[in-house]
Amino acid sequence: MEKKKFYITTPIYYPSGKWHIGTCYTTIICDALARYKRMQGYDVFYLTGTDEHGQKIQKVAASHGVEVKKYIDGVVDELKKLWDLLDISYDKFIRTTDEYHEKAVQKIFQKLYDKGDIYKSAYEGWYCTPCEAFWTKTQLVDGKCPDCGREVELTKEESYFFKLSKYQDKIQKLIEDDKEFLQPITRQNEMLNNFIKPGLQDLCVSRTSFDWGVKVPFDPKHVVYVWIDALTNYITALGYGGEDEELFKKYWPADVHMMGKEIIRFHSIIWPAILMALDLPLPKKVYGHGWLMFNNDKMSKSKGNIVDPFILCERYGVDALRYYMLKEVPFGQDGNFTNEIFLKLRNSDLANDLGNLVSRVTAMVSQYFDGVIPAPTDCNDIDKDLIALAEKMYPTVTAYMDEMRAPEALETIFKVIQRANKYIDECTPWILAKSDEGRERLKTVLFNLCETIRMTSVILQPFLTQTPAKIFEKLGIKEGMGLTDFDSIVKFGAKIDGLKVDKGEQLFQRIDIAKELKVMDEILEEERRRAKAQAKKENEKVENAVTLQQIGIEDFAKVELKVGTVLECKKVEKADKLLCSQIDVGEEKPRTIVSGIAKYYTPEDMVGRQVIVVTNLKPAKLRGIESQGMVLCAEDENGDLALITPCKSVKSGSIVG
Repeated sequence: MEKKKFYITTPIYYPSGKWHIGTCYTTIICDALARYKRMQGYDVFYLTGTDEHGQKIQKVAASHGVEVKKYIDGVVDELKKLWDLLDISYDKFIRTTDEYHEKAVQKIFQKLYDKGDIYKSAYEGWYCTPCEAFWTKTQLVDGKCPDCGREVELTKEESYFFKLSKYQDKIQKLIEDDKEFLQPITRQNEMLNNFIKPGLQDLCVSRTSFDWGVKVPFDPKHVVYVWIDALTNYITALGYGGEDEELFKKYWPADVHMMGKEIIRFHSIIWPAILMALDLPLPKKVYGHGWLMFNNDKMSKSKGNIVDPFILCERYGVDALRYYMLKEVPFGQDGNFTNEIFLKLRNSDLANDLGNLVSRVTAMVSQYFDGVIPAPTDCNDIDKDLIALAEKMYPTVTAYMDEMRAPEALETIFKVIQRANKYIDECTPWILAKSDEGRERLKTVLFNLCETIRMTSVILQPFLTQTPAKIFEKLGIKEGMGLTDFDSIVKFGAKIDGLKVDKGEQLFQRIDIAKELKVMDEILEEERRRAKAQAKKENEKVENAVTLQQIGIEDFAKVELKVGTVLECKKVEKADKLLCSQIDVGEEKPRTIVSGIAKYYTPEDMVGRQVIVVTNLKPAKLRGIESQGMVLCAEDENGDLALITPCKSVKSGSIVG
């Protein structure tokens, strides 16, 4: 029997700066859903990636003084490291600079143009560069972007437009009739009342004011704008518009598009309209979750309240961060992250409830039965209560996960864990161990506890990716026993008696919260100082670049450049970086010029070489040697130098200009 398919996507992330825990939220949610479906036996395809074109990224790269793609590569590498750290089990990572994607985007644009759904006109409107979004004057809030609250600029340029207005009735009917398409329901009301019913405007889908993007195939002075470039990644990643469309045929339409509420408009209105124009099926569900707030304020680099996920995972564990994201944020609504709540939740749920349960039970099995899980001997009402709760866990959690309600799913699991802790107190194993009759009863108690721990660990695997494996090891459960899949937790009472437990180390050490809060404040303050210093450095780079760009031709004409031939060269004593050269620049005698290039050229490399010399520079003394000019070099972003030389031999003293 063929497996059911499940295709889930995050939005593709814009690599414009440092990644923070807000970035992690959507991806962790989707990862838990993807893992849960895989354990249910679904054939899952989980897509994530990066949106790498546009004016904003071009400006950011320029501010760093590096070529755009090289800048993006570094930021994307960091993102992939973060996903590896968080055990994100994506099946494909798409970059919109991937060649196959760019070619497919051009084909899609051409197809929409040929169909008459794209036409050429001129655009004038308000544009927010950080959000890469156009707004009408009536949509602005106090004259600023309604999404991010930042300044917008009036933009006018020749553009191609997509006939979004043509699909207004179909989009309205879709959202009104299919209550499952857009979730949660509050998003339906928002889209209908704020965007669709007031009237959809045709959409600008090309730009000429920057060139970092996919070229329009029939008009290359235009680049394809984000709505077609970025949104179509969900089908190009599957091979649509490419040479092999097997994945597209297999997995499309998507089961879930997951994203933050700020981009729900693009995915629930623009994206379906594009698919309708392409005569393609629509995704089954678009889900817009709330924002992850920090101390009840929207997470923002400009506010200095970003929490570094690398630091959190290093200090407190990957599972602690995953658990917080999945448990504490009410799905579909805004959630709040504070360091204090994060640490308290780790202590209460992971250290106290789960960690303490595993530690107590494995310790008692080791103490009373030489580390071997005993077989049960009886079953009373207290046992039945625990067993019933454990057996209801899987269907209840599955129902919640089908509705993407991860917090309620985890609450269900931890109710079983908390009930097991209470069961210990009710059964008092330490008293049962004192008599022969009690020891018979103790066998059932410890078996029930071990089985409850096993069942909760099995169902925790999609949520916590590291802790369940450690618990299985403590219980003596090995791969291939059939004790770690969902089929094994439908009924209570798997064959675990006879397994040898290993108490080992605590799963989660309790944290001194007051002490850790001080440490976290110090870390955050250091991050702020570093970010402030980096911003100052980058601003200086930009200011210097602007200063250089503003010189006139009359200033440039003051610089005298000549071709010189190196006659002699030697190292400067006690100076590792300096070479002293005698250079013929067509004058009565050679000039003495000191250059900081000894790391890159030997004296032997220099002799006979022709170089470009600034000959009207004021003489300067370096290590006691008067240098009578400057040899021109090129320096890359790594600080490596290369001499600038004529492409063919010319007469010494020839003017450069």
